[in-house]
Amino acid sequence: MAVRIGVIDSGGLSMDIEGSLAFLPDGRVEACAPDRLGHGTIVAKIIRNSCPQAIITHAQVFQERPVTTATQVSMALDWFVSQPASHRVDIVCMSLGLAADRAPLREAVYNAGAEKVLIVAARPARGSTCYPADYESVIGGTGDARCTWDQLSRLGPRLFGAWSNSPEQAGEGMAGASLGAARVAGHLANILLREGRALEIQEALSLMGECCDYFGPERRTG
Repeated sequence: MAVRIGVIDSGGLSMDIEGSLAFLPDGRVEACAPDRLGHGTIVAKIIRNSCPQAIITHAQVFQERPVTTATQVSMALDWFVSQPASHRVDIVCMSLGLAADRAPLREAVYNAGAEKVLIVAARPARGSTCYPADYESVIGGTGDARCTWDQLSRLGPRLFGAWSNSPEQAGEGMAGASLGAARVAGHLANILLREGRALEIQEALSLMGECCDYFGPERRTG
């Protein structure tokens, strides 16, 4: 079984975006341009390092700046879900979060769940609501400084922590919940490979929980 993963972010390198699309703020859809921010490239690299068998397709919703809308994200998600079953993604990774609950995004997430497309979205371990991670059919991913590359933590019923290039793990440069979400998506991809079939979200949550090394939030001192 091949695992197909859709990455909704800033795109990828020029050699990595064939067949990918860009969803623009004015509602237009065009061919994905090479990543200008580097974020989507790093997210895809983390997923590939986690699961080398993963087949990644980009949906670009960030262009020159790391700013997007619920409409862009929902269009990107709808595009992934609308593909024929033989080419539909198994997982969508969104290393992003929006402050408000918007109907188009909520509906797109519901439609993804109906097709057994699992969604992993970034969510800070602490803080206010964040969408789509706060929807009940979405798996939240964040960084956990306790976790080495191979480890996973369960911070809540639907929130998992993972390696995120944190300073505590000698990381340098980009770090945080967005990279943690990518690593969580990689863990999930390996579970799908092992199981050899599509999973409902509750089963995915259960199997991910069995892989966890830590339970409950980090306890920071000092």
